[in-house]
Amino acid sequence: MTTIYDVPADSLISQVAKELSENKKITPPEWTPFVKTGVHKERRPENPDWWYVRCASILRRVYIDGPVGINSLRTYYGGKKDRGTNPEKFKRGSGSITRTALHQLEDAGFVEKREEGRVVTPAGRSFLDKASFELKKDIPELAKY
Repeated sequence: MTTIYDVPADSLISQVAKELSENKKITPPEWTPFVKTGVHKERRPENPDWWYVRCASILRRVYIDGPVGINSLRTYYGGKKDRGTNPEKFKRGSGSITRTALHQLEDAGFVEKREEGRVVTPAGRSFLDKASFELKKDIPELAKY
């Protein structure tokens, strides 16, 4: 059985993002073309489909680390803020983006909220494992293992 641990993360995230955008289970909010992804960023994302990529990445993160909360995901998507002549300082990523993406993944049935945090549902686990299987089938050097 193929899982997400058997394929490269970047390939899996792009595959899942493509499937999320085609299935119309996730819809980007109207404010996505205008926002930065955190205070440590200087500009908004250049990829117009960045919302689907972030949702796919969050789904993968919850699969690996779950149960997780919003603050741990904010820490994962954070980075160092350039403060000019002062030393750089770590800042967490946007909480609104993370929260909205998690709510959309919950509405799609891929993630559920529990007392200890958010975890992937069996439907979400199956969705990611199927995407991993299709990806592993398409990559010849991974198929022989």
